[in-house]
Amino acid sequence: MSSSYFALAGERIAFCRHAQAAGTIVFAAALALYGAVVAANESLTLDAAQRLAVERSRHLSAQESAIVAAREMSVAAEQLPDPVLKFGIDSWPINGPHQFSISGDDFTMGRVGLSQELTGRKKRMLRAQRFEREGETTLAEKAATVAAIERDTAIAWIGRYYSETMAAVLASQVEQANFAITAADGAYRAGRGEQADVLAARAARAEIEDRVIDVDRQVLTTKTALARWVGEAAFLPLADKPDMDFVKVDHETLEAQVDHHPEIAVLAKREALAWADVKLTEASKHADWSVELAYAQRGSGRSDFVSLSLSIPLQWDHKNRQDREVAAKMAMAEQAGAEREEAIRNDVGAVLTQLQEWESSKKRLANYRNVLIPLGQKRTQATLAAYKSGTAPLTDVLLSRRDEIDAQLRALQLEMDTARLWAQLNFLVPDFELATSGDTPHERAHDTGATQ
Repeated sequence: MSSSYFALAGERIAFCRHAQAAGTIVFAAALALYGAVVAANESLTLDAAQRLAVERSRHLSAQESAIVAAREMSVAAEQLPDPVLKFGIDSWPINGPHQFSISGDDFTMGRVGLSQELTGRKKRMLRAQRFEREGETTLAEKAATVAAIERDTAIAWIGRYYSETMAAVLASQVEQANFAITAADGAYRAGRGEQADVLAARAARAEIEDRVIDVDRQVLTTKTALARWVGEAAFLPLADKPDMDFVKVDHETLEAQVDHHPEIAVLAKREALAWADVKLTEASKHADWSVELAYAQRGSGRSDFVSLSLSIPLQWDHKNRQDREVAAKMAMAEQAGAEREEAIRNDVGAVLTQLQEWESSKKRLANYRNVLIPLGQKRTQATLAAYKSGTAPLTDVLLSRRDEIDAQLRALQLEMDTARLWAQLNFLVPDFELATSGDTPHERAHDTGATQ
C-alpha cells in the first residue's frame, strides 16, 4: 500500500459506502459457497472448507473496517484544522453609573472574530502518512489472519478425515472379530476347540468395540472443531484428501520465505508505523501558529475596531520535552525493529524443526506402509492358515490380528500427525489474494468463485 493508495478522497468515500453493506453481502457469499459445496456431490473438500472459513470470518470483516477507518483518517489528517468562530463583549462595565450597560460606556464593544490554526503542510502530510502506515499494519494483520484461518481449518479438516478413517478400519475389524467368534463357537460345539478360544474371541471383539467408542468420540470432536470454521458444512461427507507429499518451503530458501511470513510482515509494518511516529514527533518540534481576525462594534457615534493577532507557542524547553519525546519514539521504533529481527530468527528455527520433523515422519510412514503393515498382514494370514490346519491355537490368530490393527492405527496416527505438519508448513503464507488486498470477502468470492 503506497501513499498514492490514499490520494483520492472521493474513492475512499465510495469505498466506505460500499463497506457499509459488506456484512450482508459477505453472509450471502458464505451461503452461496455453502450451497455450492452441497451441490458438488455433497462432499467437502479441504480447499472449499478453507474458502468457506475465510468467507465466514467476522474477524476479517472487523479488520476491513479498520482499514477503511485508516483510509478515511488519512484524508482528514491532511486537512487544516477547522477555523474557530468567536463572539464576545469587551470592556463591559460591572459597577458605576453604567453598570451592566452595553451602550453606556465608550469602551464597551461587541466583538466577532475568526481564528485559524496554521498547521504546516509537511506536518499534515506526516499525519496522513502515519494513518497510512496504520492501515498497512492492519492489512498485514489481515493477511496473518487469513493464513491462520487456512491453517487451522486444514488441521481441523485433517483431524476429522483421519478420525473417520480410523473408525472405518475398526468397523471392518469388528466384522472380522464376529467371524472369529462364530468360528470359535462352531469349533467348540463340534468338539474341535476349547471354550477358552470362544472367550478369547469375545474379549478381542470387546476390546475392538471399546476402541470404536473412543474413535467415534474423536469423530464427533473433530466435527465440532471443523464446525467452528465452516458451520453446518462440517457435517457433510469429506472428499478425498489433497496431495500432501510436497510443501511450499525448502531448506535453501527458508529464511527468505520466513521473511515474507504474514506475522513477520505485521512486525515490519509496526516498525514502519513506529518510524512514522518518529517523523511526526520531530515535525511537532516546530510549533503551529494561530492567527485571529476580530471585528469590534461600539455604540452609535463611536468608531468600530478591527484587530489582528498572532499566537505562537513558546517551546522554551526543547531539551526536556520535545527532544525527549523524539528520543522516546525512536526507542520504540528501535524496539519494533529488534522484535522483528528476533521473530525472524525464532520462526526460521521453528519452521526448520517442523520441516525436519515432517521429512522424518514421511520416512517412518513409508516404513509402515512398505514393511510393518504388510508383515503384520502376512503374519495374520500365516497364523490363520495354521489355525485352520490345527497346528496353532486361536489365540495366536487373535494376537496377530490385534498387532495388525495396532500397526494400522499407529500408521494412521502418524499419517495424521504428518498431515498436520504439512498444513502448518504449507499455509505459512495465505493462498488467497484476499490476504494482500483491500478487497472485501464478497468481492473476492465474485472474482474467484468457489471451485471444488
